Amino acid sequence: MSDGERLSADDAVERIEAAGITLNDPDHLFYLPVEERANVIAPDPESNTRRLTADDADAFAALAAAAPEDDFDEAFVKLDHWLVFGTFVDGRLAAVASMFPWRGTQLADLGVITLPEFRGRGLARVTVLALAADALEQGYEPQYRCQLDNAPSVALALASGFRRFGEWIVIDD
Repeated sequence: MSDGERLSADDAVERIEAAGITLNDPDHLFYLPVEERANVIAPDPESNTRRLTADDADAFAALAAAAPEDDFDEAFVKLDHWLVFGTFVDGRLAAVASMFPWRGTQLADLGVITLPEFRGRGLARVTVLALAADALEQGYEPQYRCQLDNAPSVALALASGFRRFGEWIVIDD
């Protein structure tokens, strides 16, 4: 490539792959607009949604064991992430959202999962909103990513007030 040479996105991807570098599949990237932040509120102290700690390790492990493996891997939720919230139903952890700040920035990337038997009840939305409220309170910008073909996750992002910013492709570690 010479100085000033312009490449199309497809040509750039082709050259990257020809160099032996593997890229992840593209993701949707969502952000939370300023006008939506008023709708992002912390959960009521009496609710079943709260910040998780190391004391919740058993409940988190039970959710991880019960979740479909591919869903859990794609969600990328971890109890040791910077910020983690969960929603309980009848004492069982049903939905978890976690986030971590991007290297030295105020952007905080989030992931979320709901066990299949609890889907469709709005639990993921409540969990994501609680997580986002805490992150905003601490001065971080919530960022929501999901695979292009993950329609339920796209719907969740939009229902939670996030707006699509674009697509992103990263190098696979």
